[in-house]
Amino acid sequence: MNQIEAKLEQALNKVLVPGIMRSLVQMNLVRSAEANEGKAKVTLASTAIPTQHHILLKDQAVAAVSKLPGVEEVVVDFVEANPKELNQIDKIIAIMSGKGGVGKSLVASLLAASFAREGKEVGILDADITGPSIPKMFGLNARPSGSETGILPILSRSGIEVMSMNLLLPSEDEAVIWRGPLMSRAITQFWEEVLWGRLDYLIIDLPPGTGDAPLTVLQTIPITGVIDVFTPQELTEMIVKKAVRMAQKMNVRVLGVVENMSYLVLPDTGKKLEVFGKSKGEEMARASGAPLLGRLPIDPELARLCDEGEIEKYSSDAVSELFANVVAVLNGKTSG
Repeated sequence: MNQIEAKLEQALNKVLVPGIMRSLVQMNLVRSAEANEGKAKVTLASTAIPTQHHILLKDQAVAAVSKLPGVEEVVVDFVEANPKELNQIDKIIAIMSGKGGVGKSLVASLLAASFAREGKEVGILDADITGPSIPKMFGLNARPSGSETGILPILSRSGIEVMSMNLLLPSEDEAVIWRGPLMSRAITQFWEEVLWGRLDYLIIDLPPGTGDAPLTVLQTIPITGVIDVFTPQELTEMIVKKAVRMAQKMNVRVLGVVENMSYLVLPDTGKKLEVFGKSKGEEMARASGAPLLGRLPIDPELARLCDEGEIEKYSSDAVSELFANVVAVLNGKTSG
């Protein structure tokens, strides 16, 4: 990118896309931008932008570029493109579990919030079609906007892009009663037809188990690696091994395992009470051939924030340790 193109991109980075409030550059809608002898020409993709917003976006782009020194004329054109062509995602992390109710969505949300806190561009694809809890934890209830060419995700308070079946239903308590192929198709659409734009990380909350839906994700989406979540209860080893073997058969890297509901810190003494029995963290790490990334406690404060839709406000030493270990593994370093 030459100096002129860099200045044009800098100007266009100030123009926000209606419906998501991320910039043209962040959504990767700038197809070309050049300037010669006082005339600037900008080509934008119209993907997922309702027709009624085209003129507004064009006017804002013209106004932003016109402020650059030496620019006397600005021409803005639109071209068609599908979301899959535009999505530019650095790393995709899938959060999986062999069974439901272990806190997979919680781990996905905490990791996304941790990355966002570090200034990273993050999205969450909620692929748990029949049990989508992500929007509630983030306090989201707006319906996604878009056009025939694509769907725009919803933005959380801290700037995390979120797409979930719950955001498309008439009410959040509506049941999704679908067979496997329909669920798999919906997940594929969330990947191919949602305009995610430029992201450092996309976190995918997989459906529990080893059925059609998680299989679809591992087969069709270029996953960087998976994280397996479990709780310290009986039958854990068998369940974790099933999920890990599934990922390995799909040639997807297992980044590590996370034990949720590992213990409860007693408020008076600070002693750790292992409510569900002795930790199986190290045991599961050995069984999966991947590091133990963290042990998350039962925390009433976290439960409260999730219920109030404010999970982005939560922080703890356990979450910080989990996040640091995930980053270390992604960077090719040994987990601590």
